[in-house]
Amino acid sequence: MQILKFIILIMIFLLSAFIGILISKKYSSRVLELKELKNALNILKTKIKFTYEPLPEIFKQMSENLQKNISAIFYNASINMKNMPTKEAWETSISSATLNLNNEDISILKNLGKLLGKTDVEGQVSQIELTSSFIDMQIKKAEDERRKNEKMYKTLGTVIGLAIVIILM
Repeated sequence: MQILKFIILIMIFLLSAFIGILISKKYSSRVLELKELKNALNILKTKIKFTYEPLPEIFKQMSENLQKNISAIFYNASINMKNMPTKEAWETSISSATLNLNNEDISILKNLGKLLGKTDVEGQVSQIELTSSFIDMQIKKAEDERRKNEKMYKTLGTVIGLAIVIILM
């Protein structure tokens, strides 16, 4: 009976520590996704500026070379552009994507869709550069949040697990 109790206590401790680690991973994942988005915007800007290919084709090509979550945004947008306007396709794609971004990040990305496909090349490039500068600010904020919260949640999960184990002993 004592062995079973001991195993359950270890499981509670490990589960609690694991939950803390999962929560802390959201902060580092957000930073990585924002950096990947910045990279994607640089690629998009270059392709729009120099290739003159249609946006659905550019988005489809980009989706093949990006990280999974970010790739899904561009792939879904390219598919959605067949049935709806560019702005709607972009916003729908962002809304349906599974990302670790906060509402402010998503709002910045959705604003990019307002001018995509509607203005000339220079207008689109300007909008991409503006969005890119906003993402730079978001990356700085995300890195600050990660530094503050990542270690805290890992420690908190471990301490709470330890406290529960001590109480149940």
